[in-house]
Amino acid sequence: MRVTDIIGLLLPLALAEKLVIPEVEEAVRLQLAQFSEYYVDADNQTLDSLDAFSSHNARGVEERQASSYWYESIAHQGISAFNDNPASYKVYRNVKDYGAKGDGTTDDTAAIQRAISDGNRCAPGACASSSSTNAVVYFPGGTYLVSSSIVSYYATHLIGNPNDVPILKATAVFNGFGVIDGAQYQAGGVLPYGATNIFWRQVNNFIIDLTAIPAENAATGIHWPTSQATSLKNIVFRMSSNAGTQHQGIFIEEGSGGFMSDLTFYGGKYGAVFGNQQFTVRNLAFYDVVTAINQIWNWGWTFQNILVSNCTVGLDMATRDANSKEVVGSAVFFDSSFVNTKIAFNISRNANSTPRTGGSLAIENVSLRNVGTAVNYGPTTTALLAGTTSSTVITSWVSGQVYRPNGPNKLAGTQEPFTRPASLLSNGKYYQRSKPSYAELPSSSFSSVRAGGAKGDGKTDDTAALQRVITAAAASGKVVYFDAGTYIVTSTLFIPAGSKIVGEAYPVIMSRGAFFNTINTPQPVVRIGNPGQSGIVEWSDMMVSTQGAQAGAIMIQWNLASPSGTPSGMWDVHTRIGGTKGSNLSYADCPATPSSTVINNNCRSGNIAMHITPSANNLYLENVWLWTADHDVDDPQLRQITVYTGRGLLVESQLGNIWLVGTSVEHHVRYQYLFRNTQNVYAGQIQTETPYYQPNPSARSPFPLNTTSDPNFDVSCPKATAAANCAEAWGLVVKASKNVLVYGAGLYSFFSNYSTACSAAGASTLCQQGMVLYDAAATSNFRIYGLNTVGAYGMIYKDTVRMATYDYNINVFPSSIISFNNAV
Repeated sequence: MRVTDIIGLLLPLALAEKLVIPEVEEAVRLQLAQFSEYYVDADNQTLDSLDAFSSHNARGVEERQASSYWYESIAHQGISAFNDNPASYKVYRNVKDYGAKGDGTTDDTAAIQRAISDGNRCAPGACASSSSTNAVVYFPGGTYLVSSSIVSYYATHLIGNPNDVPILKATAVFNGFGVIDGAQYQAGGVLPYGATNIFWRQVNNFIIDLTAIPAENAATGIHWPTSQATSLKNIVFRMSSNAGTQHQGIFIEEGSGGFMSDLTFYGGKYGAVFGNQQFTVRNLAFYDVVTAINQIWNWGWTFQNILVSNCTVGLDMATRDANSKEVVGSAVFFDSSFVNTKIAFNISRNANSTPRTGGSLAIENVSLRNVGTAVNYGPTTTALLAGTTSSTVITSWVSGQVYRPNGPNKLAGTQEPFTRPASLLSNGKYYQRSKPSYAELPSSSFSSVRAGGAKGDGKTDDTAALQRVITAAAASGKVVYFDAGTYIVTSTLFIPAGSKIVGEAYPVIMSRGAFFNTINTPQPVVRIGNPGQSGIVEWSDMMVSTQGAQAGAIMIQWNLASPSGTPSGMWDVHTRIGGTKGSNLSYADCPATPSSTVINNNCRSGNIAMHITPSANNLYLENVWLWTADHDVDDPQLRQITVYTGRGLLVESQLGNIWLVGTSVEHHVRYQYLFRNTQNVYAGQIQTETPYYQPNPSARSPFPLNTTSDPNFDVSCPKATAAANCAEAWGLVVKASKNVLVYGAGLYSFFSNYSTACSAAGASTLCQQGMVLYDAAATSNFRIYGLNTVGAYGMIYKDTVRMATYDYNINVFPSSIISFNNAV
């Protein structure tokens, strides 16, 4: 694209407001300045001109060399192995094969909907959830007129051509809640599926255009109540900038997310309306919006690398209910910029707010240029932090309760910012890199695993076929393409340095057999590199799973050391243990048994979800969900199950430099996150849940203690004296590590032996004793912004000393600490 193309395509609203070209160019220059290091990191090149910037379409990742896209022309052989009709079910659907024209004049709504619904899929209101009706709905370049909502189904990936980004253009008489409706309301105003159970879906590479809808009419780009393993990426929202506009880009009102990145908003009343338990958002840019972000409720959100330009309000979290109680829990906002904006942050928290920690906010490394008020107290329009007519940087400012490490201390003002290791940074900000799409490559650069002999049918042992394809592709410089399917492996699958692997519709590598079922000699299902090896691996859009008893399975073992400045990456790669068709770990196999103390060893599956070993370093993880299923996804009633997986994410990288962006680890026996003998870790909005069955059994079983790395519950919870809910899985453990920096954490314990009474407001006995543990003698520079816990009496323990309790830090539902520092 040329500069004139960018201006004509992406800034029509600004032009409609009679902005002269130099002002438009300056807005683009500002965006380039904010995200230049991102492109350097992603493409190994420096973008230093408007022409260079505009050659990247819609803030995409890679330089675009042609309008064609490999995914459109590659042979589509993917299957859904456990679908009721796997031979006839179509995973891949091109909307033009269903009659869509994309010519800008034909109403394509019905054709697009046919592409989504084809094949007896999991429709909203007719199905609770599904693991066997996943689909990719692909949009070639073009302008697709829509007159009503495109209603997405469960586990649907809506993917546009990143080289010729398709436009979804709403007509003037558009009728619906969202051009894309990710969860269409049913009769009685009920959301389908249950927003906390909407998993495994994406929307990538679109321009959503609302400008034909009259400004005074309510209009929404994407309605997106959602949960884990979901994403919105590389999307532009075009809305009216006329006075009184009622347009909004994204609306989220429910769920337990989640991740989104690389979104741009032009015009509108709201760029994004956010209401969800927790979320990580990265690389969002807002131009000429009245309110860029309207936070209507949350427990905790992490905002990284946000640009707000020429808006009235940047982040508005000044929301109280009819009883004047805060409804927004907390937010962490950093590495961002506000330009030509009246109010950067609008809050309603003060010293007398109820609940005690409601409305907490942490700001770090945020630049201001021509900003009227930096932090505004909304109820009385009082400046809590002044703005500037020139330029300044907020190094660190918090409003909430602080522990250093003792507390609580109420604070509304500046504090010492986190000490950031240089190795985690690029141009003064935390390193970041979006998922590669390989859009510049032809389809001949990809090696299909099915073309290479793998079946992906959930029955055949595909180990040898997969290994041949992966080994050959790494040697020849090709990208491994995992067609949709379930690929059985009966021994370790090795991924060598130089590998690039991408999946279609979350294909599954599923372990099976005796090799992975020896609890005391665990084996990796997928091993990336061997200890001592170096190089780079890129892996995206896949899942690793188990079939039946696999008590010795290390789902992902990462040994590879990568060069400084060019880390390896893993994007949208998830582990899923149990709860699906074909797993042999469904409700029929492993039902919840709250009235029994018998451990079913056939339901022990997974020893460690992911192990980053001592030899590994320089690894970037984004939108990774390491999940042991708590319910049967394919059961119409979503009944709970009991599947035992030993451990979550174990990081033992000695050199470190680990980035965890929007990661989540849930329902593992002994811990969710454990950092041991490591350093230089950035973690943005980590999220955990304790297994629902604990303390029946407790975290001492059914996996024996690993004396090298496991926390020892016999020490912290002596059997003779400890409470029954003491020996339960830690959410976060830090042992003998330095520079572990957490920017948002939602660590939850909702159940005790499948009962939620322990996490209800005012519960007399909570679900477990402790959630965060660190050792005092050997850990340094361990800091957390925005710690939110549920169901744990002790929020943080230093060895066996309880540092913070839930009752002094009550928030809207969790308990919250806005800033914790072990170093003072």
